[in-house]
Amino acid sequence: MPAADHTSRLFGIRITPLTRRRLDAFKANRRGFWSLWAFAALFVISLFAELIANDRPLVIRYDGQWYFPLVAAYPETAFGGVFPTEADYSDPAVRELIAAKGWLLRPLIPYSHRTVAWDIPVPAPAPPSAQHWLGTDDQARDVVARTLYGFRISVLFGFSLTIFSALIGVAAGAVQGYFGGWIDLAFQRFIEVWSSVPILYVLIILTSVIEPTFWWLLGILLLFQWMGLVGVVRAEFLRTRNFDYVRAARALGASDLVIMVRHVLPNAMVATLTFLPFILAGSVTALTGLDFLGIGLPPGSASLGELLAQGKANLKAPWLGLTGFFVIAVTLSLLIFIGEAVRDAFDPRKTFAGGAAPGVHGTGR
Repeated sequence: MPAADHTSRLFGIRITPLTRRRLDAFKANRRGFWSLWAFAALFVISLFAELIANDRPLVIRYDGQWYFPLVAAYPETAFGGVFPTEADYSDPAVRELIAAKGWLLRPLIPYSHRTVAWDIPVPAPAPPSAQHWLGTDDQARDVVARTLYGFRISVLFGFSLTIFSALIGVAAGAVQGYFGGWIDLAFQRFIEVWSSVPILYVLIILTSVIEPTFWWLLGILLLFQWMGLVGVVRAEFLRTRNFDYVRAARALGASDLVIMVRHVLPNAMVATLTFLPFILAGSVTALTGLDFLGIGLPPGSASLGELLAQGKANLKAPWLGLTGFFVIAVTLSLLIFIGEAVRDAFDPRKTFAGGAAPGVHGTGR
């Protein structure tokens, strides 16, 4: 008789019984499970920030023709104006020209993260109002729009730094743990020296010479961030490299690369996955802290750290600091809750509750 297939499928992907138990353990942590959905929803919404907060209309119908300002720039003369430059849709005169022969559909928040609201009734920073739900900053820019864009760039930066640092850290830890000997010793000494470099001082010196950008900051932080996973992966490879199935694969002539990737790495990835949400939280915090200190993204970029810095510089406008603090606190809390749920899902004491883990048997007397 053919062996029974105990696997199931989720979105077309084969799910083993062990993976199913881990998914069930993750769902059992209700706080982490709903935190994942909440964080995913916020991130997806931020990906469409241009459709939600923008000073350009989503679509224009003028004189029988369709215009899409989000994907193309149109001169004012296209709508009956006199200037050949790009139309300023926040200008009431331009909107009246369009309304005379058509209509336009504006986003829910008619301000981008860089739009200056010249029509606020009080000097900037303006308090919350029906026009600006969370007020404006000291440059008369809408706080809701800057928060939405700032959240997106912070999470994208965190994802990028986490993924690249995980790839480098796992590769370095795998080489150390699998080969051991002088390779392991040399790597350990290098990590000890490299980790002692004061990264904050390095960033201060470099930002005084080069204007930092998203990718520039990512590269600098990546030089140091990858070391966080090396120790975990190294320890797992050191523990696993002498197991019987690894020796058998080596005896059958399998290459070191095949053994590392197919036989040893899956065990190391269990510990790695439990760390990733916490590394992501640390990456978001790193960018926020650099922006708060003024050595992060270029001036004018939408940033949660820059919003906190404005709150510190404008104590008379508490909505700035409170908004930045609330968004950062919620983001980090969600990531921590997700990390705790992932850690519980890979904990064998909870995954195999009510039954022995594979390879663990009682010793009868």
